[in-house]
Amino acid sequence: MDAPIDILSLDRDSLKEWVSRTESGFRGDQLWRWLWKHGERDLEAMTNLPASLRDRLTNEATINRLTPAGQQTASDGTIKFLFALASGRHVETVLIPDFDDAGQPTRMTVCVSSQVGCAMGCSFCATGLMGFQQNLTSGEIAEQVLLANAAAEATYASRVSNVVFMGMGEPLLNLEGVLGAVDKLTAEDGFGLGARRITVSTVGLATRIRELADLEVRFGLAVSLHAPFNSKRSSIMPVNRKAKTDLDSLMASIAYFTEKTGRRITYEYCMFSGFNDTVEDARELAKLVRRAPSKVNLIMYNPVEGLGFHRSDEATLDRFIMELVNADVTVTVRRSRGQDIDAACGQLAINQ
Repeated sequence: MDAPIDILSLDRDSLKEWVSRTESGFRGDQLWRWLWKHGERDLEAMTNLPASLRDRLTNEATINRLTPAGQQTASDGTIKFLFALASGRHVETVLIPDFDDAGQPTRMTVCVSSQVGCAMGCSFCATGLMGFQQNLTSGEIAEQVLLANAAAEATYASRVSNVVFMGMGEPLLNLEGVLGAVDKLTAEDGFGLGARRITVSTVGLATRIRELADLEVRFGLAVSLHAPFNSKRSSIMPVNRKAKTDLDSLMASIAYFTEKTGRRITYEYCMFSGFNDTVEDARELAKLVRRAPSKVNLIMYNPVEGLGFHRSDEATLDRFIMELVNADVTVTVRRSRGQDIDAACGQLAINQ
């Protein structure tokens, strides 16, 4: 007997094909809407599906949904979720609210994970200490957004407005799962999020970036740069030690991506005291990023115990910003959110 099929992991066409083996084709669309527009997981609640289909779903399929296993709220309102997977492993997801001066929510961003752990081994990131454990399915990725959205509506009376693939894992090493999740999240009869409100972050896998360009994806792409010189970048990011993914190859792939998609790149640049925050670094960074339409997002480093990196001070940050601005580089600064519950950038890790 075949193993039950996880219907949450199926794309729309595969779901419709599976349903159409015994039912009319439109039943697949109905099931899709129950799963991804309404977020329903109780088969008995899917009242417009015939009993024959619900029986078949019970006997031949499974719904490998995430199981809430923990939740913490930071002083700034950021919420970190711990979810158990069907495999028994766990993954973390972060809901990041932004508020106006009156304290009303203006933006709800979900930071999702695409893998348990990470194989990239960046020396400043807590997730890398876990090593790679497994890829998430498209359903497991997309469901993080649905569950975080339920919390956003219950806590802040506000719907999720943005999704960033900046949690655990390297998204482009799970490209099938990531693209499938994006389809579920952007479908008009799915979660209904605009593709331009989604950003996928990568350490800079040049070949995969070219694949995204050829697919002419509509979501945003962020590249974790963190150093403008090959020697420095290689010392903290093993991915840069290979000719196919060093700075030269990476920058060529980014130029290709921006030309094919018409979208500018966001460079993520974490500020490490005494390492990559000098005037020389800023000037070299400006030379690099001017090769293609882009902006630079400077990140104030979030400390991870035992890794030995420290945050640049404000005077150094201001000096770095001015060098970029004087070179006509668009620059923003990302301040820490959720740091007191280890929910900030680079801090996600499962301690068990």
